[in-house]
Amino acid sequence: MTKSAVIADDDETIRSILQYKLSKAGFDLTVCHDGEAGREALNDPNIDPDIVILDVMMPRLKGTQLLRIIRRGELAVASDVPVIMLTSRGREADVLEAFESGASEYLTKPFSPNELLVRIEKLIGA
Repeated sequence: MTKSAVIADDDETIRSILQYKLSKAGFDLTVCHDGEAGREALNDPNIDPDIVILDVMMPRLKGTQLLRIIRRGELAVASDVPVIMLTSRGREADVLEAFESGASEYLTKPFSPNELLVRIEKLIGA
């Protein structure tokens, strides 16, 4: 069974790392350069991700804003899709805001791609 993920991060290096690691792990990927592109992808009925990975601070639409839109069921994606927030913001207030918005996991940059993959596998039962 093929797994799929939607990634939204405005950092090209982070997107490249995620693409490499998740592709090697067998994921079909939809990669977005900002939050608005992520919203558009998640509203596409042909895209049905097993996991969503969002940066918090992105242009046009912050990751926590997009997460709230997902959880309210305003997009084509399932409102209960697992979402990992991947961000450089590690203050307690940032972590709490993400979890209050509906995050399944929260990982701060710099991060271990192997740890991220383990967290993804734990969330989706892979």
